[in-house]
Amino acid sequence: MEKKAFKAESQRLLDLMIHSIYTHKEIFLREIISNASDAIDKLCYLSLTDENVGLKREDFAITLSVDKENRTLTVSDNGIGMDADELENNLGVIASSGTYQFRQGLDKEAESDVIGQFGVGFYSAFMVADHITVISRKYGQEQAYRWESDGLEGYTIEPCTRDAVGTDIIMHIKPDGDEEPDEYGQYLQEYALRRLVKKYSDYIRFPIKMMMPHSQVKEGSPQDKPEYEEVLAWETLNSMVPLWQRMKADVTREEYDKFYQERFGDPAAPLSVITVSAEGAVTYKALLYIPSQAPSQYYTEDYKPGLQLYASGVMIMDSCADLLPDYFNFVRGVVESPDLSLNISRELLQHDRQLKVIGQNLEKKVRADLEKFLKDDREGYEKFYENFGRQIGYGIVSDGGESRKDSLKDLMMFYSSTQKKLTTLKEYVERMKEGQKCIYYAAGESIAAVDKLPQTELLKDKDYEVLYLTGETDEFVLQALMNYDEKPFRSIVDGDLELGDEEEHKDDSESAELMQFVKETLGDKIKEAKVSHRLKTHPVCLTAGEGFSFEMEKYFKNFQMPEPIKAERILELNVDHPAVKAMAAALATDRDKAALYAKILYDQANLIAGLPLEDPSAYTDMVAQLMQ
Repeated sequence: MEKKAFKAESQRLLDLMIHSIYTHKEIFLREIISNASDAIDKLCYLSLTDENVGLKREDFAITLSVDKENRTLTVSDNGIGMDADELENNLGVIASSGTYQFRQGLDKEAESDVIGQFGVGFYSAFMVADHITVISRKYGQEQAYRWESDGLEGYTIEPCTRDAVGTDIIMHIKPDGDEEPDEYGQYLQEYALRRLVKKYSDYIRFPIKMMMPHSQVKEGSPQDKPEYEEVLAWETLNSMVPLWQRMKADVTREEYDKFYQERFGDPAAPLSVITVSAEGAVTYKALLYIPSQAPSQYYTEDYKPGLQLYASGVMIMDSCADLLPDYFNFVRGVVESPDLSLNISRELLQHDRQLKVIGQNLEKKVRADLEKFLKDDREGYEKFYENFGRQIGYGIVSDGGESRKDSLKDLMMFYSSTQKKLTTLKEYVERMKEGQKCIYYAAGESIAAVDKLPQTELLKDKDYEVLYLTGETDEFVLQALMNYDEKPFRSIVDGDLELGDEEEHKDDSESAELMQFVKETLGDKIKEAKVSHRLKTHPVCLTAGEGFSFEMEKYFKNFQMPEPIKAERILELNVDHPAVKAMAAALATDRDKAALYAKILYDQANLIAGLPLEDPSAYTDMVAQLMQ
């Protein structure tokens, strides 16, 4: 029998496909099953007009068979089959696709969602097989043909027999190497094959069957001490109809939750389920979930954001990060579309208009669902915000945030000093005191830390509501927004904060000498020392000058900056406090002691603000010296 050489510079092209196009060996099964599904689709389509086909839709199936002794894996279908010329053209000419030609001959409105367009998927089997035999009998013909190749020098085609129409792909699996003992042998294991079918081909529209081992009671064994034996029985490995393709009214919340938990490995039920069905310029369906808790790896490099992407029942990507913006990376789910443009390996996606349209629509849908979630289930939304609220903030402060801030600002929440719970900016504005011009806030590491800031005392007395910002991006968010409903945001630790007509002004001239002394003592550590009009029980506090706040300073310390970012420090002193009075008294009799007071009070102000001391040891020495 004459061996024919591959066409189209086959050897170089075949080597490229095996070693470069596909990134994971395991996808070979996806490709072979997809080809089998395409073949069945063709015959199923013909059966609509040709009664001689003699098969109903429920008669079509794909079967997997394993022969461990001979190391063969066989994928069989009862589809349209191929004759000798088609074996020659489809398998002998790499990148020639019978599916593509078939689609070209269809009416544009014919609904046949065959997906093999490039004619290269078959050759992915050579990643795991060193010899492949194809036995095929075309519909309408009695003669079958055998195509064989080792993927190296060429192939042979000869007549053979096959009882029925269809195709068998017999793959002789490569031997395992010493370094990876089960590198190829895993593809002869029933449970490994079932896993791959569930992962990549679970929603192929025809049943994928395989003989699977099952345990049953041995016939004739005693009932009180039954004996068990392992038997093989046909099992359908795929679901065929995905949950997102079913009518929403026909699916229970329990089914949605179970799918999420099984698919994404989360033991907790999701907070919210979002279903999307769109037809038009781009047709797609989506099933999205908002988790009830952040995954353990969520804030690590190991977390892989993105949605699972399907085309005609075949999983194309396990994590397509381009379908949703980064600030929605907590959303899990699946998207399926017949309109996607696939690349040659069917592993990656060409970044085309369809993908962008789907992504933009999904972003709007998730945002609208969160708005509804906030309105209809406040408790549930607050739980969501505790886990993923910072992501909404990232959406405002990240690149492109300027265009998104108006649509995201009402999703932000902050702790309220008066309500003692999370509140929205809209709710804050609705509660503002008559004549109040600003939205007041304070930033810190925790609610408890912010609540103890000396600057909060006067506002509490005047019953002003203050937003406590404890998220690392919260202050950046308010700066990006600048105002809400034309009410500017003001930090209560700003050095020039004024409370309008309600603020009580005092004559500070008597303390001018003391303030000058404190400034000279501390030097460049502070921009200014001034009499405080906001402190009541505390002796001292630090306020920030123009530019960066103290929380911003702390935030940027986590990054390697060319120049360290440092907020301007204004030291405010309560001249009515005994400690400040003691310093003033010492200034007249013992300037060294007064300087000691000034340094200690400055360090205390840093501690209150949550800022590190330059020299903790020196601080303790100064306190000890004062106690002597």
